[in-house]
Amino acid sequence: MADLRDATEVDLERILEITNHAIAHTTAIWSLASTTLDERAAWFRVRRERGFPVVVAVDAERVVGFASYGEFRPREGYRHSVEHSLYVDAELRGRGIGAMLLANVVERARVAGLHAMIGAIDADNAVSIRLHERHGFRVVGHLPEVGRKFDRWLDLIFMQRMLG
Repeated sequence: MADLRDATEVDLERILEITNHAIAHTTAIWSLASTTLDERAAWFRVRRERGFPVVVAVDAERVVGFASYGEFRPREGYRHSVEHSLYVDAELRGRGIGAMLLANVVERARVAGLHAMIGAIDADNAVSIRLHERHGFRVVGHLPEVGRKFDRWLDLIFMQRMLG
């Protein structure tokens, strides 16, 4: 089983690989083009500057997944709510790594005194929806055909967990 720890700059190349695989092969990320190491580094710096965690799952010294949360929306009124992201190496999905990462970021947000955590999930991603339900999230919104990737329209599900 993987161990969890805070990410460092050394982990960014592996985080980039996992991210770009998800972009190229799934609808978990609705980007159409791969991201770069510079973009991931900037994302990481912003997370750290704002006090948001980036957690990696490590198995045999190799990063096999990561999770983070950041601001839900940029206005001050939303400051008590965060949106999370979570990605696991494609070859290692279904082994409990995602559950460990999700539990970790939920607990960190709770300890930080945040009020609500939101996840935005492709409506066809039943595995992710079930994972979130097992961790106390519930569906609070369904936006039909708001995205497009792989020549098809995508529905977006918002799931929310109250933290306090």
